[in-house]
Amino acid sequence: ASGPTTDPAAAASSHGQRNERGRAARRVASRGSHAEWAPAPDRPDPVDLLEAHAKNRLPDLLPIRYARMIASPFAFIRGSAIVMAHDLVRTPKTGIQAQLCGDAHLLNFGAYASPERTMLFDVNDFDETLPGPWEWDVKRLAASIVVAGRDNGFDAADCREAAQASAASYRQRMAEFSDMGELEVWYSRVSEEEIRALLSDAKSKKKTTRKINKAVRKARGRDSLQALSKLTRVVDGRRMINDDPPVLVRIPEGDELRVQVNAILESYKRTLQDDRRHLLDRYRFVDAARKVVGIGSVGTRAYVVLLEGRDQDDPLFLQVKEAGASVLESYVKSNTYEHHGHRVVAGQRLMQAASDIFLGWFRGREGRDFYWRQLRDMKGSAKVESLSPEELALYARLCGWALARAHARSGDRVQIAAYLGKSERFDGAVANFAEIYADQVERDHAALCAAVKSGRVPGDAGV
Repeated sequence: ASGPTTDPAAAASSHGQRNERGRAARRVASRGSHAEWAPAPDRPDPVDLLEAHAKNRLPDLLPIRYARMIASPFAFIRGSAIVMAHDLVRTPKTGIQAQLCGDAHLLNFGAYASPERTMLFDVNDFDETLPGPWEWDVKRLAASIVVAGRDNGFDAADCREAAQASAASYRQRMAEFSDMGELEVWYSRVSEEEIRALLSDAKSKKKTTRKINKAVRKARGRDSLQALSKLTRVVDGRRMINDDPPVLVRIPEGDELRVQVNAILESYKRTLQDDRRHLLDRYRFVDAARKVVGIGSVGTRAYVVLLEGRDQDDPLFLQVKEAGASVLESYVKSNTYEHHGHRVVAGQRLMQAASDIFLGWFRGREGRDFYWRQLRDMKGSAKVESLSPEELALYARLCGWALARAHARSGDRVQIAAYLGKSERFDGAVANFAEIYADQVERDHAALCAAVKSGRVPGDAGV
């Protein structure tokens, strides 16, 4: 098991002492120092880092990974957390820790349903989660915002405004959390109503509201029933998952992995709460397939499992995803979880306001770690390419809010808020960093494109 992210001695300190420690951290790393970044003289080739990171992935899927990454600089930053982790370690650090997402780019935030079926907005990807310097998540978010804005053709002022809005929102919300009691912070959430209230300030209010309504309707429709109609067919009266190689490949009858599914299910169930294990026992295994997901995760072993409850019209789709070492592990204190699936699940439960009831983990026969979750549970994210400059800035504020809430739960919110203060100094510095780092992302993206074109790495753009 892992110890808490917050230092017990710091937690026992008075509110005033924690405030003073936060302000003192400015002497370690001034707020303005976060504007600084330049590639180190010995900075590794980004393509070398990507290849090394992919060495344990399925080789037949790597062409898909690289093809997706070369689509744009924004696609590249989504798939290159390992590169940015290497760069962030050389940036100024306050010494204040929080549980990190580790890959806090713009599209790793989104909507999903709480166990009570309330729509929430939160961080939604935890493959790289570990305790570390809270600044790293803020900077990765801001950099991804600038890259996304540039991909959309926005001018430099609009991109900077959106990046600065994310940092300002983080700072302002952290100040609010620092004045809350422990339970109040723990129970805080970014709900659909609060999202609508935030976006009501938009100049193009009607247009933004229409987009929100459409996104919410789409998210509410993304459940196991929708997946059933999209991913399966009935053959001779039996439901089975479609074959759509290489993105979706059904595991055939008699395959060793298929034979192991029942044993795997039982192992995974033991990591669930008793009531949720009881619920899962009401379902029976029907089918399974390998599924390619995302950009950064392409090449990892990921599967979908179809379970059936009352009858064929009562499905439950679970996703089984490989959990490897976090990209942060070389740069922060050692991971104290022996099981990477456990690390991912524990990080998600700590950072999210509410988490999937079927989150669990298991270790496969070959020593590979996996975690389980629902494939679709009213999940939705922004269609970044359709956002206007104003909407990107509003969405950036929303992401900054959700990130602050996650860090406030896991780290010392009083110290972080005291460090940030009331001025815009930190916000502007992060925006500067984001602009500089976005330039580097574009150079790294060009390097990967050249590597694919030369045949150095595989990249089947037709996939």
